[in-house]
Amino acid sequence: MTETPIAIGVLALQGAFEAHAKALESLGVTARLVRTPAELKGLDGLIIPGGESTTFLKFLERDGFLDALESFVMDTPTFGTCAGAILLAKEVHNPTQRSLAVLDIAVERNAYGRQIDSAILTEQTKLSGGPLEMVFIRAPRITRTGPTVEILAARDGFPVLVRQGHLLAAAFHPELSHDTRVHQLFLDLVREKRRG
Repeated sequence: MTETPIAIGVLALQGAFEAHAKALESLGVTARLVRTPAELKGLDGLIIPGGESTTFLKFLERDGFLDALESFVMDTPTFGTCAGAILLAKEVHNPTQRSLAVLDIAVERNAYGRQIDSAILTEQTKLSGGPLEMVFIRAPRITRTGPTVEILAARDGFPVLVRQGHLLAAAFHPELSHDTRVHQLFLDLVREKRRG
């Protein structure tokens, strides 16, 4: 019996959603671009890309999208990168803003500086395969993690890649690197959830 193909959505309201879709496609998975609440139906997982978190909220507050997304992320694997991580976080500071509040972390927006302070670093992680290239662009800093949050990578002592159950978040942009291990990790998490 063949497994039904995995359906992964990429929230396509702003940010580098095309780069996420390409990363998934390089791993043999078809990505569906999601622009309306109805397009969440039938997905096995969702990636919320980077961008500007307050702009994301403005888009999501239309047509009941935020409510639909809140229900979706409660039990469907979701991966937030940069602004996506901010949207998943339970606490958002600098300044405080609304979020989906599902991932037990606190984040500080733009903590690593402005656009000109962007950096590409190579750091050790808990992923196999050696050091990982990480692209930071106006990145949030994860300042607190809850007891059930696993830290998979850090920068200067602060977590930058975390997992809690079916949720994954990165303060950096794995879609802007040629290394697909973070996307592969998310697909593994989706398959694990699917198997129940």
